[in-house]
Amino acid sequence: MKNVSLLIIGAIIGALATYYFCPNCAGHDDVVEGIVKPAGVITPEEAKTLDIAFNTRHQLISEQIVMRPDNRSAWWSLEDVRNYLKYAENQSHELGYRMDGVRLYLGAYPDTNEEGVGYTTMFFVPTGMQALSEGSSMPFHFKRQGGDIPGGDGLNMGSSGHPPNSNYPQ
Repeated sequence: MKNVSLLIIGAIIGALATYYFCPNCAGHDDVVEGIVKPAGVITPEEAKTLDIAFNTRHQLISEQIVMRPDNRSAWWSLEDVRNYLKYAENQSHELGYRMDGVRLYLGAYPDTNEEGVGYTTMFFVPTGMQALSEGSSMPFHFKRQGGDIPGGDGLNMGSSGHPPNSNYPQ
Protein backbone atom coordinates (compact mmCIF):
# COMPACT_ATOMS: atom_id res chain seq x y z
CA MET A 1 0.00 0.00 0.00
CA LYS A 2 2.89 2.34 0.79
CA ASN A 3 4.38 1.81 -2.71
CA VAL A 4 1.04 2.61 -4.43
CA SER A 5 0.63 5.89 -2.54
CA LEU A 6 4.21 6.90 -3.42
CA LEU A 7 3.48 6.07 -7.07
CA ILE A 8 0.36 8.26 -7.06
CA ILE A 9 2.19 11.17 -5.34
CA GLY A 10 5.06 10.81 -7.85
CA ALA A 11 2.62 10.91 -10.78
CA ILE A 12 0.97 14.06 -9.43
CA ILE A 13 4.32 15.78 -8.88
CA GLY A 14 5.41 14.74 -12.39
CA ALA A 15 2.21 16.12 -13.94
CA LEU A 16 2.58 19.44 -12.11
CA ALA A 17 6.26 19.72 -13.09
CA THR A 18 5.37 19.02 -16.72
CA TYR A 19 2.62 21.64 -16.63
CA TYR A 20 4.92 24.36 -15.26
CA PHE A 21 8.13 23.52 -17.11
CA CYS A 22 6.84 22.58 -20.56
CA PRO A 23 5.82 25.83 -22.35
CA ASN A 24 5.48 24.16 -25.77
CA CYS A 25 3.04 21.49 -24.62
CA ALA A 26 -0.54 21.40 -25.87
CA GLY A 27 -2.84 23.97 -24.33
CA HIS A 28 -0.56 26.98 -24.84
CA ASP A 29 -2.12 29.13 -27.56
CA ASP A 30 0.64 31.77 -27.50
CA VAL A 31 3.09 29.50 -29.38
CA VAL A 32 2.64 29.62 -33.16
CA GLU A 33 4.21 26.76 -35.09
CA GLY A 34 5.82 27.16 -38.51
CA ILE A 35 6.30 30.93 -38.53
CA VAL A 36 9.84 31.96 -39.42
CA LYS A 37 10.98 35.56 -39.46
CA PRO A 38 12.50 36.11 -42.93
CA ALA A 39 15.93 37.63 -43.38
CA GLY A 40 15.69 41.33 -44.13
CA VAL A 41 12.68 42.18 -41.96
CA ILE A 42 12.99 45.81 -40.89
CA THR A 43 11.36 47.83 -38.16
CA PRO A 44 8.94 50.70 -38.88
CA GLU A 45 11.70 53.12 -37.83
CA GLU A 46 14.08 51.62 -40.41
CA ALA A 47 11.33 51.85 -43.05
CA LYS A 48 10.85 55.54 -42.24
CA THR A 49 14.61 56.13 -42.57
CA LEU A 50 14.64 54.48 -46.02
CA ASP A 51 11.57 56.44 -47.07
CA ILE A 52 13.08 59.76 -45.99
CA ALA A 53 16.33 58.95 -47.79
CA PHE A 54 14.30 58.46 -51.00
CA ASN A 55 12.69 61.93 -50.74
CA THR A 56 15.38 63.74 -52.78
CA ARG A 57 15.19 61.17 -55.58
CA HIS A 58 11.41 61.30 -55.61
CA GLN A 59 11.49 65.10 -55.69
CA LEU A 60 13.90 65.00 -58.66
CA ILE A 61 11.66 62.56 -60.55
CA SER A 62 8.46 64.46 -59.75
CA GLU A 63 9.71 67.98 -60.45
CA GLN A 64 12.20 67.51 -63.29
CA ILE A 65 11.11 64.37 -65.15
CA VAL A 66 7.35 63.77 -64.91
CA MET A 67 6.52 67.37 -63.94
CA ARG A 68 3.85 66.24 -61.44
CA PRO A 69 3.74 64.16 -58.23
CA ASP A 70 4.84 60.63 -59.18
CA ASN A 71 4.05 57.26 -57.60
CA ARG A 72 6.30 56.14 -54.78
CA SER A 73 4.54 53.00 -53.60
CA ALA A 74 2.42 50.13 -54.88
CA TRP A 75 -0.06 47.84 -53.14
CA TRP A 76 -1.21 44.29 -53.93
CA SER A 77 -3.76 42.26 -52.02
CA LEU A 78 -2.60 39.13 -50.18
CA GLU A 79 -4.85 37.08 -52.44
CA ASP A 80 -3.21 38.51 -55.60
CA VAL A 81 0.32 37.93 -54.25
CA ARG A 82 -0.46 34.35 -53.15
CA ASN A 83 -2.15 33.59 -56.48
CA TYR A 84 0.78 35.09 -58.39
CA LEU A 85 3.32 33.03 -56.43
CA LYS A 86 1.39 29.81 -57.19
CA TYR A 87 0.99 30.81 -60.84
CA ALA A 88 4.67 31.78 -61.22
CA GLU A 89 5.89 28.57 -59.55
CA ASN A 90 3.74 26.49 -61.88
CA GLN A 91 4.84 28.45 -64.96
CA SER A 92 8.50 28.24 -63.90
CA HIS A 93 8.20 24.46 -63.58
CA GLU A 94 6.66 24.28 -67.06
CA LEU A 95 9.58 26.36 -68.41
CA GLY A 96 12.08 23.94 -66.81
CA TYR A 97 13.08 26.15 -63.86
CA ARG A 98 12.90 25.81 -60.11
CA MET A 99 11.57 29.12 -58.76
CA ASP A 100 13.47 30.36 -55.71
CA GLY A 101 12.04 33.85 -55.24
CA VAL A 102 10.80 37.03 -56.87
CA ARG A 103 12.57 40.23 -57.80
CA LEU A 104 10.84 43.61 -57.52
CA TYR A 105 11.67 46.11 -60.25
CA LEU A 106 10.90 49.78 -60.56
CA GLY A 107 9.52 50.70 -63.98
CA ALA A 108 7.63 53.47 -65.73
CA TYR A 109 4.65 53.45 -68.03
CA PRO A 110 5.39 54.61 -71.56
CA ASP A 111 5.09 58.30 -72.41
CA THR A 112 1.88 59.21 -74.22
CA ASN A 113 0.69 62.29 -76.07
CA GLU A 114 -2.36 62.59 -73.79
CA GLU A 115 -0.68 62.18 -70.39
CA GLY A 116 2.95 63.02 -71.09
CA VAL A 117 5.62 61.17 -69.14
CA GLY A 118 4.34 57.89 -67.67
CA TYR A 119 4.05 57.27 -63.94
CA THR A 120 6.47 55.07 -62.01
CA THR A 121 5.31 51.50 -61.33
CA MET A 122 6.67 48.44 -59.55
CA PHE A 123 6.47 44.84 -60.76
CA PHE A 124 7.54 41.37 -59.64
CA VAL A 125 9.28 38.78 -61.82
CA PRO A 126 10.03 35.18 -60.84
CA THR A 127 13.62 34.13 -60.22
CA GLY A 128 15.14 30.68 -60.20
CA MET A 129 17.54 28.22 -61.72
CA GLN A 130 17.14 25.61 -64.39
CA ALA A 131 15.80 22.42 -62.85
CA LEU A 132 18.60 19.87 -63.06
CA SER A 133 19.04 16.40 -61.69
CA GLU A 134 19.21 16.27 -57.91
CA GLY A 135 22.32 14.06 -58.06
CA SER A 136 25.68 15.75 -57.67
CA SER A 137 29.32 14.78 -57.39
CA MET A 138 29.92 17.78 -55.16
CA PRO A 139 30.29 16.85 -51.47
CA PHE A 140 28.66 20.09 -50.34
CA HIS A 141 25.34 21.67 -51.23
CA PHE A 142 25.74 25.31 -52.20
CA LYS A 143 22.49 27.28 -52.25
CA ARG A 144 22.72 29.71 -55.13
CA GLN A 145 20.28 32.44 -55.99
CA GLY A 146 18.90 32.17 -59.48
CA GLY A 147 18.40 34.92 -62.00
CA ASP A 148 15.20 36.12 -63.62
CA ILE A 149 13.39 33.24 -65.30
CA PRO A 150 13.32 33.78 -69.08
CA GLY A 151 9.72 33.76 -70.28
CA GLY A 152 8.28 34.04 -66.76
CA ASP A 153 5.30 36.38 -66.45
CA GLY A 154 5.60 39.31 -64.05
CA LEU A 155 3.04 40.86 -61.71
CA ASN A 156 2.20 44.54 -62.22
CA MET A 157 -0.93 46.60 -61.73
CA GLY A 158 -0.59 47.15 -58.00
CA SER A 159 -2.60 50.05 -56.68
CA SER A 160 -0.66 53.27 -56.16
CA GLY A 161 -0.55 55.14 -52.87
CA HIS A 162 -3.27 57.48 -51.65
CA PRO A 163 -2.27 60.00 -52.98
CA PRO A 164 0.39 58.44 -55.24
CA ASN A 165 3.20 60.55 -53.82
CA SER A 166 2.45 59.78 -50.14
CA ASN A 167 5.34 58.96 -47.85
CA TYR A 168 5.59 55.97 -45.51
CA PRO A 169 3.43 55.16 -43.60
CA GLN A 170 0.15 55.73 -45.45
